Amino acid sequence: MATFFDSFTPQEVARISAHGRRVKLPEGWSPIWEKTPADKAYILLDGTVSVRRHGAEIATLGAGDIVGEAAIVGHSLRTATVVAMTPLQAIHFTDTDIRELIEEMPAFAEKLAAVAQSRVKTD
Repeated sequence: MATFFDSFTPQEVARISAHGRRVKLPEGWSPIWEKTPADKAYILLDGTVSVRRHGAEIATLGAGDIVGEAAIVGHSLRTATVVAMTPLQAIHFTDTDIRELIEEMPAFAEKLAAVAQSRVKTD
């Protein structure tokens, strides 16, 4: 299954990564909560997360996937909670980082919009 990073060149991945900050998150931690403001997103480098709506799992995501983007793109509150099923290594982006990347990199903007749209359809 293709990940968010798969459609970018190594140079683009490096450029995207440089906009964020590498973080380690413990198993069981929830970096994103349903019905909260869209102030951050993460690209997972290692580990697995459960995406839950109203407590029920709707997706499992892993390395190379992005989480938290849909609410930023849609200018809305979070539609799901993200829970770390394993320890995570990720790149943390503020909403400002994401907006800068959208403006600077048309390919990033297109991929982000496509991912967000696909998740809205499946929700």
